[in-house]
Amino acid sequence: MLVVLGDAYCFEKRYKPGEADKGCILRGKLYPFGEISRTDDCYRCSCSREAISCCALYHTPVSYNKEKCKAVFNQESCDYDVVQKDDPSKKCFVYSRVG
Repeated sequence: MLVVLGDAYCFEKRYKPGEADKGCILRGKLYPFGEISRTDDCYRCSCSREAISCCALYHTPVSYNKEKCKAVFNQESCDYDVVQKDDPSKKCFVYSRVG
């Protein structure tokens, strides 16, 4: 059974009038107005002349065996892989994640 305890991490940046005439800038990259399904750093955003609102596409693992395992961010899948420290080809069980 899977229980989701919260939504992904979200933030919003408001623009001054005229500041976002060509689109929204996020971490130095210009994105077009409208819905952005995935940014370079794994966020889903909505861009308008007034603001950019984004939510992370991933949840950070917080409860797993930290002595034997480590969390490694996978840019391709926009998620964390939790793997054994001594054999990264073996996955570890994650008890909970936060967004």
